[in-house]
Amino acid sequence: MAATSVLSVRVNSAERAILEAAAEQSHTSLSEFVRRKALESAETEVLNRTVVTIPAKDWDAFEAWIRRPAKVIPALAKLARRTPSWKG
Repeated sequence: MAATSVLSVRVNSAERAILEAAAEQSHTSLSEFVRRKALESAETEVLNRTVVTIPAKDWDAFEAWIRRPAKVIPALAKLARRTPSWKG
């Protein structure tokens, strides 16, 4: 198991009460509930990122990659021709 560290978060009494109620409803500890929800939120935030930063040292390789002609991938072409399950 990976090493863990303590993360301290300050909340007021009303915030703590709702967090405790939610943790209890989820049948988990307050610490586990807050950890799980914080990670879910962080993952969503990272996945929704709309700005991508490319280091200057990698820029030429990126431009070469983006200018290459597209490859035909037969399995993807076949998949694109299928009727989506929600339409069938």
